[in-house]
Order: sequence, then structure tokens, then C-alpha cells
Amino acid sequence: MTDKRTENLATRRDVLASAGSLVGGGLVSGLGLATISVAHAQAQSTPAAMALAIHKIAGEATVKPGKVKLDMPPLSENGNSVSLTVTVDSPMTPANHVKAIHVVTEKNPQPYVISVRLGPRAGQANISTRMRLSDTQIVVAIAELSDGSFWSDTRTVIVTLGACLEELI
Repeated sequence: MTDKRTENLATRRDVLASAGSLVGGGLVSGLGLATISVAHAQAQSTPAAMALAIHKIAGEATVKPGKVKLDMPPLSENGNSVSLTVTVDSPMTPANHVKAIHVVTEKNPQPYVISVRLGPRAGQANISTRMRLSDTQIVVAIAELSDGSFWSDTRTVIVTLGACLEELI
């Protein structure tokens, strides 16, 4: 027995097969695949893009290691949801506080993950969130302090199943 409301509706497979036959043999299909490959190449960030992002955050200031603790799992089975916590050693007083915390990545389609502005009334300089990782890569947390200094911590996260796979869209 069939449902009268759905008996005339095409299945997803029918729609895809019809679309493929309308494309004209495979010439356009091949071009579509080339477009997807180019889009994927452009969607991947690089270590140079991450360095540029860090330069945009800190300008000409030196980003020193220390004062920042980036807590992430060293191995992630699924890059769709990777937890991270950034904690900065700061008294959070009006004279000495964290102004911002930034997180950047090496290989995600965009190097910027998050930027959070803080003030002395925040009480603590820490953030926790989840992020997507496209591949095994380096993640950098940078803290901007009220005295104009920049401090950082770095982690390498191994991802077995990546996220951010824009070429499949």
C-alpha cells in the first residue's frame, strides 16, 4: 500500500540521476570537479596565512611564549568538535589585565578561530569553547595584555577524521 501524498515524488537518487544526464555527457561534470578541487585548494589555510593572522593581531610586537595555557586534547578522533580552554596568568586589575584572547589555526579554511575581548571586571582570564579542525595541525592561543605585550601557547592536535571539508559541499 502506498501513501497517495508521496507516490508521485521523486527520490533523491532520481533527481541526481536526472541532473547528471542533463549536464551533457560528462564534460560539464568534469569541469565541476575541477572547480571543486580549486575551491578546496583555496579553502585551505597555510602556515603563512597563520603567520599573517598573528601579525595582524600583534602587529610589530613580539609574541612571547608563556603566561598562556592552551588546553586541548593531543588526539582528536573527530575534528567536528574539539574542546579547548585558554587560561592566562593575570591578576585582572585595572592596571594589569588581559585585553583579548585570540585563537588561530594553521590549516583550517580560515586561520581565525575566535577573538574575545576582556576587561579587568572579567575577574578571570579564561575561555572555553569547541572548534572544528580540518586536519592535524598547530593551534595557537595569543593573549594581549593591557601593557601592550603579547603572550602565547601552542599545541599540535592530531585529527583522525577531519572537519571543514568544504570540497564535499
